[in-house]
Amino acid sequence: MEKITKNGKVLFLAYDHGMEHGPSDFDDQSVDPAKILEIADSGYFTGFICQKGIAEKYYQKNKNKVPLILKLNGKTNLISGQDPYSPQICTVEEAVELGAVAVGYTVYIGSTYESKMISEFSEIEREADRFGIPLIGWMYPRGKAVLGREFSKEILAYAARVALEVGAEMIKIPYTGDPEGFRWVVQSAGKVKVIVLGGKKMEEKEFFKMVSEVLEAGAVGLAVGRNIWQAKFPLEIAGKLHKIIFSK
Repeated sequence: MEKITKNGKVLFLAYDHGMEHGPSDFDDQSVDPAKILEIADSGYFTGFICQKGIAEKYYQKNKNKVPLILKLNGKTNLISGQDPYSPQICTVEEAVELGAVAVGYTVYIGSTYESKMISEFSEIEREADRFGIPLIGWMYPRGKAVLGREFSKEILAYAARVALEVGAEMIKIPYTGDPEGFRWVVQSAGKVKVIVLGGKKMEEKEFFKMVSEVLEAGAVGLAVGRNIWQAKFPLEIAGKLHKIIFSK
C-alpha cells in the first residue's frame, strides 16, 4: 500500500474511461495516452489507473515515475437495458509483469450478476495476496435492485461493507452528496481505505467543495480523471488538488 500512498493519503489519475465510454470524453489532446502520462508523471499523483492495453503500449516501468494501478475488468456501455457485468480481462500476474504495484476490479452491487463479480473479486484477491500487492475495489451500486438509490447512504454503506467483507484493501466509491451520509459509508468500510471517484467534469468551485467534504468525512483521497484532463490547465488543477489532500 505504501507505493500508492503518501502520508496515508492518495491522489490517483484515472484514465480507464476509454473502454467504458469510448472516446466521447476525450479531445485531441486527452485521446493520446502519452499526453495523460505526462500529467501523471508531474509529481502530484500517487498512482495512474488504466487498462492493460494502455499499460502495454504506453507505460514504461523503467521510465515513468508514477506508480501503475491496473484495472483488471471492463465493459462497454453499448448494451443498455441490462444489469451490468464487467468481466475480468487481465490477471494479477499480467499486471505485475507490466509494472503494476496495485490492481483494481469493479463490482456492481445490486446487479443480477453481482455474485459472479464477487466470486471473481475473491479469486483476484487471493492472487493479489500471493503477489503481495493491494486490490482496490471499484464498488458501484448499479442494476434493478438499487435503481434510484445508487447514491443513497444506505446502499453506498452496504457496498463499502461488502468490500471489507471480501478482503479489499481500498475502495473507490461514489460520493453520497452530503458529508454526514458519507461519514457512515466510511465507518461501514472499517479498516478499508476509502477513496472517491471524481466523476464528470464540474465547475472548479463545486469540485473542490466536494473534495473538502469527502476528506472531512474520512476519505483518504480521490481517483480523478475528467476533472483533471478535461480542464483547460490540468496541472494547475492537479496542484491545487494535491495541496488540499496532502495538507489535511
